[in-house]
Amino acid sequence: MMVQGITDWDDAYANIVHIPGGADFPDRWTRDAAAFRAARTPEGPGSGEFHMPEGTPKGLMVFIHGGYWMKFGPSWFSHFASGALARGWAVLLPDYPLAPTDTLSGMRDAVAAQVAAAAERVVGPIALSGHSAGGHLAARLICDDSPLPAAVLARVRRCLPISGLFDLRPLQQTAMRGDLGLTDEVVRRESPLFHLPARDLDLHIWVGADERPVFVQQSRLIHDAWAGWPNRTDLTVEPRRHHLDVIEGLADPAHPLTEALLGGL
Repeated sequence: MMVQGITDWDDAYANIVHIPGGADFPDRWTRDAAAFRAARTPEGPGSGEFHMPEGTPKGLMVFIHGGYWMKFGPSWFSHFASGALARGWAVLLPDYPLAPTDTLSGMRDAVAAQVAAAAERVVGPIALSGHSAGGHLAARLICDDSPLPAAVLARVRRCLPISGLFDLRPLQQTAMRGDLGLTDEVVRRESPLFHLPARDLDLHIWVGADERPVFVQQSRLIHDAWAGWPNRTDLTVEPRRHHLDVIEGLADPAHPLTEALLGGL
């Protein structure tokens, strides 16, 4: 199979402009998230959103939002906690400082601190997930230099990055390089690809079949690079899903995405 060279890396990593109605998704997320919060007000701890289920939680699910590390926040995505909550899990949607105000390592450490704080309130297993840039951060938290306290990392039973970014070198060819501070040193340090993952957990990489080709490539790359290190490594390329609707399964407790994240834990 012949693969054509990429001449426009900004376009290769652009999502909204290549999705019919793509520009409408942020407003839709905001509306649905606000309706969800109107029905149940999130708790602390600290920044981000924390939701407790009815009864004793089975564990803690973490969903880290995307936005190329430069936009959005938990309040756009509150409703994606509903699937895990219906299954009896507590849910943390961390907040993190955005570029160019902060660095990728600062974001990583901010998320880790919030996960550690939430873990003090919930016993049982932890399931980490995140979308796009959040998928990068979720994967980064299970690397060999994870900022999570050892006792918290030991409770992470599954990591499921969705449409994540695991090799940051291609982004050095985009206009985002400056805002994200993507020097060679940062790229080597913050790309999950250049680390090994924790071994005592399950890894499930998830991506939409209708995404930009580079996102499918990134997911296949980390799946192949990390295969054999965690207890189990899976890859799902979900049919008829693009970069913006690939997370919708999290709102449904019976969806295969939610099952892949929480099933059997």
